[in-house]
Amino acid sequence: MPTESDPPHDAQPATGGVYLADLTWIEAERRLGPECVVVLPLGAAAKEHGPHLRLDNDLRMADYLAERVRQAVDVVVAPTLNYHYYPAFLEYPGSTHLRHETARDLVVDIVRSIALHGPRRFYILNTGVSTRRPLMDAVEILHTDGTLVRFTDILRVAQAEEEQLREQRWGTHADELETSMMLYLAPDRVDLSRAVRDDSPNAPGGLTRNPDGNGTYSASGVWGDPTLATAEKGRILVEATVRDLLAEIQALRDAALPDPANS
Repeated sequence: MPTESDPPHDAQPATGGVYLADLTWIEAERRLGPECVVVLPLGAAAKEHGPHLRLDNDLRMADYLAERVRQAVDVVVAPTLNYHYYPAFLEYPGSTHLRHETARDLVVDIVRSIALHGPRRFYILNTGVSTRRPLMDAVEILHTDGTLVRFTDILRVAQAEEEQLREQRWGTHADELETSMMLYLAPDRVDLSRAVRDDSPNAPGGLTRNPDGNGTYSASGVWGDPTLATAEKGRILVEATVRDLLAEIQALRDAALPDPANS
């Protein structure tokens, strides 16, 4: 049983944040003040990533990055959203997708629930590309509440490092760069022996397994060349991503809140 020398349940180190799920509601009430920044990770738990990466690739990445952020700064990390808007992958078994309106409203409802108790600054740690559309709509809706929400544009963080390291012709999915990051942060989830280059020219729509279909043809579910991936490239990309996430969260903390009366 606890002794007088034991720290209280919600005691925290001098730096770093907490996971919302680890708190009681009483502890949450103390943490969720107006000055609090809430981080909401977003990563698919079931979305195809070619033959060499697992369906939970984005979830693993979101959880890893959220933990790095939690270790570094005083934030409250909400439970990860593991379903969202992923229409481009439905031809590949196991991939899941929510309608635009459902994905948008899921974020709105979660943020509003937490904001009831004080927080007005939320950062969606987003690991998807198609997710940006419903997230932009959610941001606009929550702005009318006086709540400031920003989210990661995964195509822009660590952009300079990506351009420097990229060897593949093109690609953004289960490709050289994403596979490199996974080799660094979760190498046990990567099977490079099964990686294939699949880099047909980009076409409007999602990925398609049908060479005569609408979209970018990919028999494997890859768009890019993961055979070029290395753990060292991944280290550079992951560390640059963490750097940029922390900068975006600090900018959010410093930003003025929207005025709901003028929204």
